Amino acid sequence: MRARWWLIWLTVSLALNGVLLVAWLRELRPVPSPAREVVRRPVVTNLLRPIRTNLVLQPRFLNWQDLESEDYPTYIRNLRNIGCPPETIRDIIVADVGAWFERRRQAEVPSLRQQWWRREPEATLVAEVQARQAALEAERHQLLTTLLGPAWEEGLPATAGGIPDSDLDGPILGSLSAEARRRVHAIEQRGRERLAALAEEAKTRGTPASDAEAARVQRAIRAELAAVLDPEQLEEYLLRASPTADRLREQLAGLEATPDQFRQLFRAADAFEAQLAELGDAPDPVAERRRVALALELEQAYERELGPARYLRHRLSQDKVFQQTYAAAERAGVAAEKLLPLYQVNQVASEERSRVLADRSLPPEEQTRRLAELYEQRLAALRTLLGDEAFQKLQAEERP
Repeated sequence: MRARWWLIWLTVSLALNGVLLVAWLRELRPVPSPAREVVRRPVVTNLLRPIRTNLVLQPRFLNWQDLESEDYPTYIRNLRNIGCPPETIRDIIVADVGAWFERRRQAEVPSLRQQWWRREPEATLVAEVQARQAALEAERHQLLTTLLGPAWEEGLPATAGGIPDSDLDGPILGSLSAEARRRVHAIEQRGRERLAALAEEAKTRGTPASDAEAARVQRAIRAELAAVLDPEQLEEYLLRASPTADRLREQLAGLEATPDQFRQLFRAADAFEAQLAELGDAPDPVAERRRVALALELEQAYERELGPARYLRHRLSQDKVFQQTYAAAERAGVAAEKLLPLYQVNQVASEERSRVLADRSLPPEEQTRRLAELYEQRLAALRTLLGDEAFQKLQAEERP
């Protein structure tokens, strides 16, 4: 009986130990971590948009980048391949080549305006400019003939695509942008149209064109230019292209003024004209005294810049008789030191002739006799002053 209880107890004990062993082994086995949800994010490119794998190719139109080429034959071939008409191809190539040669002209050909202080540029400069211009034009023409064939000019204006001349060059104006050049040229064109309209209105009225109205147009043009050019550029432009500078070049012809002297005189004349414009046409004594004072200041500026001898020649150059004498003497090659004595002889003869013609008390026969005597006296004085050879040359220049 006792042995049977012992067997029961042993069986229960073994069963419990088996349960404990199984529980202990379960505790030792690693438990997998709970599954985590995977969040998929879109891949972002440098354009900040998801990459798509289902790409669809879309047709696009050609642009000029597709057609342009570094060499003209390829450029022309590309234009032909897209069906561009021959006339259009020609216009495109002529314009493009013309623009290229214009850039070369600005870099390689000196401007006649670089001597802006002279009425006429030196002959050596003119020859150099003409030679370089002709060489560039020949090169441009040959290139277009090679590209487009010998008949490329048919139907085009004579100057189409040529190398234009421009006053906008030099160390100051040469750096203007293409847009600034376009605006300056547009202002110039408007100015020409306004002045032409004034002339047409005066012609319709049957009266002379008004200097005051023309001056107002010039001031308006200058104000427009000042909105495009800085002060230094504006002065450089006015030195070359303004009516004030044109008049100054005429006045200083033959006086050999330096660029700095011309610039200083231009500033004095420009200020003089601006102040006169402010006074207007007021006839009151105060305004008249101011005009006289301004004119005196301008004359003092001329004498200061030119010196006494050249200033005297400048003053005489405003005299019609002196202008005629100077022109004839220059053509005849009369020495410079003979110019003033020659003018004095002509001036005295001119004054005496005017006196005889104005004397109504003289009968026509006596008037004619005296005028003939004056003519012979003048010729004798000129022969004595110049000598026979120079006298004969001067006579040939003075004959109508």
